[in-house]
Parts: sequence; C-alpha cells; structure tokens
Amino acid sequence: MLRKLSTLALLASCLVSQAQLDKEVKMNQFITILMQKMTLEEKIGQLNLTSVGFDVTGPILSQGVEEKIKKGLVGGVFNTYTPVAVRKLQDIAVNETRLKIPLLFGYDVIHGHRTIFPIPLGLSASWDPALVQRTARAAGDEAAADGLNWVFSPMVDIARDPRWGRVSEGAGEDPYLGAQMARAMVKGYQGDNFILDNTVLACVKHFALYGAGEAGRDYNTVDMSRLRMYNEYLAPYKAAIDAGVATVMTSFNEIDGVPATANKWLLKDLLRKQWRFNGLIVTDYTAVNEMIAHGMGDAKKVGELALNAGNEMDMVGEIFLNNGVDLVKSGRVSQATIDAACRNVLEAKYKLGLFDDPYRYVNEARNKTAIMNEAKLALSKEAAIKSMVLLKNANQALPLNAAKKIAFIGPLVKDHRNLIGNWSGAGDWKKAVSLWAALEQKFGADKFLYAKGCNLVDDPALRKRLNDHDGQIVLDEKTPEQLIADAVQTAQQADVVVAVLGEAFGMTGEAASRSMIGLLDNQLDLLKALKKTGKPIVLVLMNGRPLTLSWENENVEAILETWFAGTQGGAAIADVLFGEANPSGKLSMTFPRNVGQVPIYYNAKNTGRPFDENQKYTSKYLDVPNTPLYPFGHGLSYTTFNYDDIKLSKATITATDKLQVSVHVANTGNYDGVETVQLYIRDMVGSITRPVKELKRFEKVSLKKGESKDLSFTLTVEDLKFFNADLKWVAEPGDFKVFVGTNSQNVKEASFSLK
Repeated sequence: MLRKLSTLALLASCLVSQAQLDKEVKMNQFITILMQKMTLEEKIGQLNLTSVGFDVTGPILSQGVEEKIKKGLVGGVFNTYTPVAVRKLQDIAVNETRLKIPLLFGYDVIHGHRTIFPIPLGLSASWDPALVQRTARAAGDEAAADGLNWVFSPMVDIARDPRWGRVSEGAGEDPYLGAQMARAMVKGYQGDNFILDNTVLACVKHFALYGAGEAGRDYNTVDMSRLRMYNEYLAPYKAAIDAGVATVMTSFNEIDGVPATANKWLLKDLLRKQWRFNGLIVTDYTAVNEMIAHGMGDAKKVGELALNAGNEMDMVGEIFLNNGVDLVKSGRVSQATIDAACRNVLEAKYKLGLFDDPYRYVNEARNKTAIMNEAKLALSKEAAIKSMVLLKNANQALPLNAAKKIAFIGPLVKDHRNLIGNWSGAGDWKKAVSLWAALEQKFGADKFLYAKGCNLVDDPALRKRLNDHDGQIVLDEKTPEQLIADAVQTAQQADVVVAVLGEAFGMTGEAASRSMIGLLDNQLDLLKALKKTGKPIVLVLMNGRPLTLSWENENVEAILETWFAGTQGGAAIADVLFGEANPSGKLSMTFPRNVGQVPIYYNAKNTGRPFDENQKYTSKYLDVPNTPLYPFGHGLSYTTFNYDDIKLSKATITATDKLQVSVHVANTGNYDGVETVQLYIRDMVGSITRPVKELKRFEKVSLKKGESKDLSFTLTVEDLKFFNADLKWVAEPGDFKVFVGTNSQNVKEASFSLK
C-alpha cells in the first residue's frame, strides 16, 4: 500500500512538473514572438518605471507620462491606485499603443494598504509568522482590489542601530527571525501562484545590507566583510528568494565600494548565480541617478553601470530611457542585456495574467467589499494586540482596574494620525480608532480624566523640519507650562496616571534618522512633573524604533510598548490596558540604555578580553553597563512563566543525528497567557569566531492559569552550520551550548558535542 501511495505521489509530482513546464514553454513562446515585434526603444521603454499619482516618495515626479505611455516608453507606474485611476492609464497602454502591452502598477504597501496594521518592527515583535502572513495576505488583497499588482514589500534589512529611522520597516536584528518574517510576507502577498486576482508581486528590499549604514544615517555608506554579510545579514533576503519572491529592489548604499545598483557581484554572482533568482530586479527611487553623486560618472556612465550590473527597471529616474539607445548603439551595453531585462519585465506581466486580461486588477465591485471590511479590521486589532510588548510591570500596575479613578495624559491619547505611523501609504488616519475613542466606546463618555499635558513636539526646529514634509504637528494654544500645570492638576485627582507618549510618525521611517533616541525633552518634562505627584504611572509608548528609557524604567511603574499600532490601535491598547487581552509580544530589537551603546545586539561576538567588572582591562564602558536596558526577546506578561532545566536526548551527536531539546514550562501566575519560548545555541570553538548566542528555534505556547506543558525542539547538523573563512556552509565538530528561555538573557543552558 505504501509503495502504491508513493508511486501515485511521484506520478502527481511529475504531472505538476510537466504542467509547469508547459506553462513556461507557452510563456516563453509568447514573449519571444512579442519581442520580435518590438523596437529597441520599446524594449527600453519596458524598463521605465514612472511615478504618477497621489503622493511621491522622492524629489522627482515623472513628467509627460501619458505621452510616453502612448509611445510605448513606460513599463510600469508607481503611486497610482484606485480602479478609476488605474483604468485610465491602462486604457492608454492597451488601446493607444502599437503593441498594446499592459502596465504594471506598484505601490509602497508596507504594513497594510487601506487597513493599516502595526509597523513591521511591531509585527515582528509578535514572533508569529502565521499572523504576519495573514496581514500580508490582507494587505495584498486590498492592494489588488485597489488596482495594484505589485507591492514594494517586504523590507528585510537586518538593523542593529536604532538611530536609523527605517528600523521601523523591518524585523529587527536577528537573521533567523528576520528570515521567518520575510518568508511569511512573501507567501502572504503572492500566495502559491498568481492565478487568483487578489495576489500581487512582492518585492524584497533593499538588496542588500541597507540596514548597516554608518552612524545610523539613511542612505549612508555600508562597509563589511563577506563573512559578516553571509553569516549575519543575507539570510532574510535568501529566505525571500527561496519563498519565490517575484521581484527584488536594489539598495541605495554601496557594497565593497560600489553602489548596490551597479554591483555586478551582488546582482549577478550572488543573486542570479548562487541563489538562482529568476525574477525581476528594480532599482530604488532614482537610485541610478544618485550614483552620479556617489562619484560613479555622468548620467550615461551610471546608466551603463546599472544595466550591465543586471538592473531591469529604473524607478522614476529615466536614465535607461534617456540613454539606453545610445548605450546600445555605442556598444557599451549589449542588445542581449536589454533583451534579457525586457523579457523579465514582460514575464512578470505574463505571470500576473495581464496579457490575458489587462483589467483583472480593476474591479470596482470588489473594491467596495474587499477594502477595510470587518475581517480586515478585526485582523488589524488582533495584530496590534499581539505586537505589543510589556517592558515593565512593577507591583502589578497593569492591568488597570476600571473601578479606580484613572487619568489619561499625553498628546497621543486622542491622536489619530500618528497611530498608523510612517509608510502608511493609502491608509486614512481619520478612520483610525484613537485610544480615547476606544475608551469612550468601551466605558462610556466621562468615565476617565484627561489632560493633553504637552505638545507632541515643542522644539521649533524639529517641528518645522517635520511639518515641511507633512508632519501635521499643531501646537496647542496653551503654553507648555500651562499644559503641564493642567496635567498635574488632573493627575492629583486620580488613583493612577496613564501617560501616552512617543514619537511623531515623521520621526521614524525613511529620511528620519535620529542622533538621540529618547523621548523628547518636553515629554520627559511632563513625566517628571507627573512623578512628583506621587501617583503610580503607566507609560504607554507609540513609536517606530527602540528608545532609550533609562529614566522612565527607574521612575514609572509600568511601560507598554505599542509601536505605531495601526487602524485599530486604540481599541487594541484599551483591551491590553484593562486586561481583556494579555500582552505577549517579545522585542525583535534590543533597547539600549543610552545611545552611546549603539550598535548593541544580542548575537555579538566575544572579545579576547570579555567583560569582567573586577578587571580594568576588559571590554566595557566606564559609565554604563554593557548590558541593554531590555534585551532581544524580552517581553513580560500579566502572568508569570517558570522554566525547568533543559533536557537533551543525547550528549553527543553525529552529522546524521537529531538532537531533541526539551523543557517544561508552567504558567505560575494568575492569568491565562501566551509565552514565546526561545532556543539559542553557541558554538564554543570555531575556525572563525562565533557569536555568544544565535536564535535557532522559537515556539509560542498558550497556557491557562496553572497549566504547564513539555516543549520539544529538534536540532540537526544544519542548525550548527555557518559560513567559514572560505564562505563554505559547514558544521565543525566540537562543543556547543544550547539555551532555552524567555528572552536572550534569561535562559537555562545545557551542553552537547558534535562528532
């Protein structure tokens, strides 16, 4: 019977493979015939990605796009959505051009399209890839219903410097967790194929190493060894490629002294040859043009470099369009290079079904039912709850008791706009549920006390810089002193104070690096004034990066990190504060004690003089401990969890063995809760130095009050491998430690050996 089943499975696999092969042959034949009809100018036109629409993410807006579309000189459009707007441009492409080639329509769908979910850094704090996949599926469904077929997401850059504003867009500092999130988002956007009209092309970005910019400054230089690339930074990109991501976006930074957009090793040797990526490569916004400022040459030269490196679509800059024909005729770029690039653009359109139906993503009826429907709003709230991280909870300050008199104080209590954060794209902040609105809906009006306390941003220079780019920060009519006085008076009437503070949405994201990453001075002044009242303080944070919170950690009773939580953020925060939901998020990025510790991350390497408080000449600071304020993987619950010692199935394994790592976890507190059990390893001796810990497994476990469970993780030799000095993927015999616990610092440990 087993032999019969296995034969049937093999036959089915062969049939699927043959069907796939038949599709490939049919596609290649179609595109070959089409390209035989195309002029050189029309082929180069397919490499042109223009920007038309409601917003723009850079300094240039494409000019004369409609005329260029009519001439067959546009391959795709960026920033245009809604069925009406998309149909208008697609009509031109398929009715007024010589070859009637449909357009691609792309957009920055980063953490939701119309329904906004928590920022990606927040989503990664859920440690729940299945949840993240569901949010990407929902976002892709909305985007497709709004005329889009291409989303510039996921961003999977490893980030270890919280000064960089774009940490908000990624999954934090760890390659293993980052890889899980990258895979989940690609699967969510694309599904298993593009047969369904609510799947969209995903675009993994920014390839590569963009999160390692010097000084945490956006667009800045990156310089690292190949060893560090392979072992610490490349895994999430590779996971996205293995998951079948359809497109890849190049990054702004340089690698080995060459901008990524001109880096042949990166795009050809690594991406195409080693990883066998066969999809479409697109530049970031005007990245080709910006190579002029990098010092790579004039417009024609950078166009030559970018095309020969393997780029296939030029986002907005039109360097390919303006110089491509001359580059081919002069022999600096081959006809074969243009043909290969054009083919990949056409293949993307073919796989989406646009040649069969250019309007398959233009459906006004579906637009009315798919966008911000009940299911997506419920998912937005669920994702927000599961993303929140309880950083501190002294004396069981949380959950709140609604029978007590509670004062909600801060500029973000009634705020809508900042809830949906940066990169909220087509999201409508006016539809976001503020914390105050959620409280009134849950408890009725006039239940709680309120005071604004301070402006979100008082500093005139910062406020102007933010408002010059649509920061939407409005000063209160009262002076800062009057606002604090009102807040103190309100707090004195309360049993407990909930201070809702954080960043303006424009303080994180692209072009939003900060040299100091604490709460702004005016907000800290408010907290200090509230502290003097003697009332217990619960601090609720809304922000897009790890913050320095040393004073806050010492002086308030509880701290709840909510990130920028999305459309249903206020309702989610209310549920968590009052115990209707138990926080379960875990940090995916380390919180430093102060900015002087940056970069700080859990999977660092030892030095030859490891930290020793009793020895002067060891690796440490004079003025602050080496340890972070909150480590990677940290996150409390309203209940408590106890871990027994680790049990290993073997003390020694070989290359063919599996090691079972078991641990008993018990809910020892007074609430039902969810714990993320984390497993790390350490290779004690290697041919190259190895990190002090590396995340290898994690599992979320739901435990009722008083309940306990035995968890088991399976490790194989693959989990012990790394790239050695020759960039070979190897596991080396020797001693290892395995750690299991509630975060990267608070762990149980055991030892084993690999023969």
